[in-house]
Amino acid sequence: MPPLARRNLFHDRIRLAVTLTGIVFAIVLIVVQLGLFIGFSSTTSNLIDNSDADLWIGSHKVPYIEQGAPFSERKLYTVLATPGVAQAEKFIARFAPWQSPDGRREGSLIVGFNPYGTLGRPWNIVEGRVEDLQSADTVFVDELYRKKLGVWRVGDIAEINGYRLRVAGFTRGIRSFTTSPYIFASFKNAQNYANIAVDQTTYILVRAVPGTDLEELRRRLSERVADVDVYTTAEFSRKTRFYWMFTTGAGIAVLLAAMLGLVVGVVVVTQTIYATTMDHLREFGTLKAMGASNRYIYRIIIQQALISAVLGYALGMVVSLFVVRASREGGAAILLPASLAAGLFALTVAMCIGAAMVSINKVTRIDPAMVFKG
Repeated sequence: MPPLARRNLFHDRIRLAVTLTGIVFAIVLIVVQLGLFIGFSSTTSNLIDNSDADLWIGSHKVPYIEQGAPFSERKLYTVLATPGVAQAEKFIARFAPWQSPDGRREGSLIVGFNPYGTLGRPWNIVEGRVEDLQSADTVFVDELYRKKLGVWRVGDIAEINGYRLRVAGFTRGIRSFTTSPYIFASFKNAQNYANIAVDQTTYILVRAVPGTDLEELRRRLSERVADVDVYTTAEFSRKTRFYWMFTTGAGIAVLLAAMLGLVVGVVVVTQTIYATTMDHLREFGTLKAMGASNRYIYRIIIQQALISAVLGYALGMVVSLFVVRASREGGAAILLPASLAAGLFALTVAMCIGAAMVSINKVTRIDPAMVFKG
């Protein structure tokens, strides 16, 4: 890269700082808005995505996981007898009122699973063991909701629906999209907490024999098990995400904010780079007066844009990582997957070069005589 582009860019450090500040602001804004959208979308279906199940069996026309209606658990035996099924377990996801030790009442979502099995278990456990939930009246909660639920350590006592319970462990980073935290319990305890009859469940989770065609297995289960719908895990995850993100006001608001953040970011970067190029009109006029070709000037402008893009992206990602890390302690998760980071780099480069190209036409039409005017 010719040194002229770097010298021209770094000659006025204040102007460079202003340019980089604009790019950094745009990058952080885009990361926050798109990261929030990805984070919200992920939390709506994290129970499904982390279940280790291949298929979900639930009541007819269930719109999302929290709205599953109870049905007879005897269907489990029909599922287990179906060829291609390696494992099947009962599962509960149901809202229930939580009462903290100081008497405060909060909404909660009971997650009941088989603690002796492997499907639908809590993940990211930081205190306790899943086996501890085999004891009566024990639950796991996420450490993010300690204050909300009024429990701070293993052994603390609370109530759900009038049933006394003891906190046996904590998870980390299992957020709920709603204001109701997930409460993990054994299936038997969850039946009590959620007021579900002893012979009913809200879901059956299925793991297929390795190599089994899931679509064929789903068809087979649909024929054998009456009055239920059978979904692949990916399909049920998409169904739940679509409901929360596109049929509720909350999801639409997050999506619009993400789109607005992207538009504002593009405008900020474009305006910043364009203004920076325009500030150097006299310098480019001098080059033309000295006989520089338009192609040479094109290279300088584009190279300046590339340098600004790389430096601004690097600084913006450093700030963004701090923001993402800080969000882990808050109620709203900002996620920054590698695909978003890579896409944002490409977008930053494209925005900077695009802004530079807009200004090129004006630069190449400069009258070299302007250099000698006052």
